[in-house]
Amino acid sequence: MTDIQDSPAAAATIDIDKLMAFVGKAVDEVGATLNTALVVLGDKLGYYRAMAASGPTNAARLAQDTSTDEHYAREWLNAQAAGGYVEYDAATNRYTLPPEQIAALTDVSSPAYLPGFFQIALGTIHDVDSVMDAARNNAGVGWHEHNSDVHDGCERFFRTMYNAHLVDEWLPALDGVVEKLQRGARVADIGCGHGASTVIMAQAFPNSTFVGSDYHEASIDVARERARSAGVDDRVTFEVAGSTAFGGEGYDLVTTFDALHDMGDPVGAARHVRESIAPDGTWMVVEPMAGDSVSDNLNPVGRAYYGFSTLLCTPASLSQDVGLALGTQAGPARIHDVVTAAGFSRFRSAAETPFNRVLEVRP
Repeated sequence: MTDIQDSPAAAATIDIDKLMAFVGKAVDEVGATLNTALVVLGDKLGYYRAMAASGPTNAARLAQDTSTDEHYAREWLNAQAAGGYVEYDAATNRYTLPPEQIAALTDVSSPAYLPGFFQIALGTIHDVDSVMDAARNNAGVGWHEHNSDVHDGCERFFRTMYNAHLVDEWLPALDGVVEKLQRGARVADIGCGHGASTVIMAQAFPNSTFVGSDYHEASIDVARERARSAGVDDRVTFEVAGSTAFGGEGYDLVTTFDALHDMGDPVGAARHVRESIAPDGTWMVVEPMAGDSVSDNLNPVGRAYYGFSTLLCTPASLSQDVGLALGTQAGPARIHDVVTAAGFSRFRSAAETPFNRVLEVRP
């Protein structure tokens, strides 16, 4: 075998130190990729919750607490320790889940709750063969074609942010919207998925009525159950409908959470919103945090979202009519172009988090 350093191309163009640094980075990336599955495994098997309850533990105790095999618990603990997710004490051979990880990995009320983020990532990677076929055949992969980890992980990840920001920060950032909701408003939530956003708003504003819509029938079934469980199904209805075909008119508020860029025809969807909204109504568009240029998005959040865009969001758009494929990192300028093409005249960035930008759109 020819040594890398003996290769003519390597001798002429490759800095060996930089190459080996990149190899080291690649090893870390493979470990991180495998850890996505390990986090989902730890969440679903109850490892993190057991560690949060027990304090310092070992493989035998963790296996006993979760009714799992000790061999898996041992290797999982070591992998988590190597990745810095748990702390290992060699003197006692015990493992501890630090309080910060307890908040991020076990506390569903924490604004930093992360298991859903890992779950949607794992589900997205699982379907990569379908995406490769679509790329070769100028086709798309619809949301309905993905596995349940994509759907469930999406709900868990975004519900965390909606719980943390929607009622206390995002809606108050819109001009006059909270007052309307308190008095009693008609609200349409477009592309609602499992209905997390719809239910959260309904719980906060009992005088208002809400209609959630999504083209994915299985998601609407889940959304209806979520509304029943939350006790708001007397004020919340859900319908199976695409973004250009949802029903109703005269809405005081229309919302679209992390979905506009997934739509095949976002301009058509925006036109339908314009036709369905009251003259003094507001359309709240929540999109992934992004700047208007590629350079703006070359950061850890942008990297994650470009990954989801390649494997999940762009294929979803391409599977639909028009297939505009805005991309997850479309940025506010492209969203502005979409809504103004549909007849809206007022547009501003109202709020933001590290993961989301909230846009206020009005007739």
